Amino acid sequence: MDDTDDEFRFETRSIHAGQSPDEETGALMTPIHANSTYVQDGPGDHRGYEYSRTGNPTRTDLEANVASLESGEYGRAFSSGMGAINTVLNVLESGDHVVASEDVYGGTHRIFTQVYEKYDLEFDFVDMTDLDETEAAMRENTELVWVETPTNPLLNIVDIAATADIADEYDALSVVDNTFATPYLQRPLELGADAVCHSLTKYMGGHSDVIGGALVTNDEELDEEFGFYQNSVGATPGPHECFLVLRGTKTLPVRMDRHCDNARQLAQWLDDHEAVERVYFPGLESHPSHDLAAEQMDDFGGMVSFELDASLEETADAVSATEVFTLAESLGGVESLIEQPATMTHAAIPREEREAAGLDDGLIRASVGIENVEDLKADFEQAFETALR
Repeated sequence: MDDTDDEFRFETRSIHAGQSPDEETGALMTPIHANSTYVQDGPGDHRGYEYSRTGNPTRTDLEANVASLESGEYGRAFSSGMGAINTVLNVLESGDHVVASEDVYGGTHRIFTQVYEKYDLEFDFVDMTDLDETEAAMRENTELVWVETPTNPLLNIVDIAATADIADEYDALSVVDNTFATPYLQRPLELGADAVCHSLTKYMGGHSDVIGGALVTNDEELDEEFGFYQNSVGATPGPHECFLVLRGTKTLPVRMDRHCDNARQLAQWLDDHEAVERVYFPGLESHPSHDLAAEQMDDFGGMVSFELDASLEETADAVSATEVFTLAESLGGVESLIEQPATMTHAAIPREEREAAGLDDGLIRASVGIENVEDLKADFEQAFETALR
């Protein structure tokens, strides 16, 4: 299949884009090219590959596949989502300013503030659901607008098209972390973003068995910069990791349909539960950005966050009491995971800043898997009874 051919629909491209049977053996699946180096026909005369940090055939297939799914021309794969984020920051220079979502993923907040601030990059974290607040944060030296939507973990929805327009007015890059939605539900490049970032570890891989990241863009010059830092810094995935993600993207559409359906039913059930103070899920009509989510997403995703009227300790007891939901960081696997942001994924954010962003002690984030949803409801019921009685 021609991975740039938009004649084929998403489900077909998820299986075939960037891949074709091995010409020599007829092997249907992309081979795992476990090579560090490649034979050259003469000095500097290679067949497209010379060293696997620079390029690997299995990685090439993955990059083409992910780019196709995101409606992009160019894709780069990394050893982790953080490796991808680091590469975007590598494009900036000392003195540049970044505007980012205020309830950004804790690891993103950490690399912004604890790694790159000391290199004289400046960061402002704002409520990007408020376009006026985003506009007010922009400066002459703003070079990057970093968007998460849905956000992690409050599942706020940011207007991608309008935010990209604001970035364009200041000649700043707009980059969207599309990990929660995946390209099956949302394609930021189609809405005007300059680049898309992924943690391939999550829904794209889908089986909690691989770490990876990706960047996709339609800007050839920007892709060349990403490629320079990908090779120079060396945060590249191995061929086995690339193979596992390619296996995952083949079932992404069917998995996401089930994730979304289970999350919708569970969110509605939680919204009516007496132990639950508030539910964060863009599929609920009560969500403040429900209409925007319905407009820019094809469905509402598999993540549900909610607040208990409980202390930090009681909330910790509740997430520890689940039996079907597994207490673990990460998300997007076929199995349901649960975590307490205040003590786990967002513990790196100072308490005052965390609470100001709405990440309270009673907040729970659930990655809703593809199990039977009635079992998931029953699991929450027994956990609440155990921890909050």
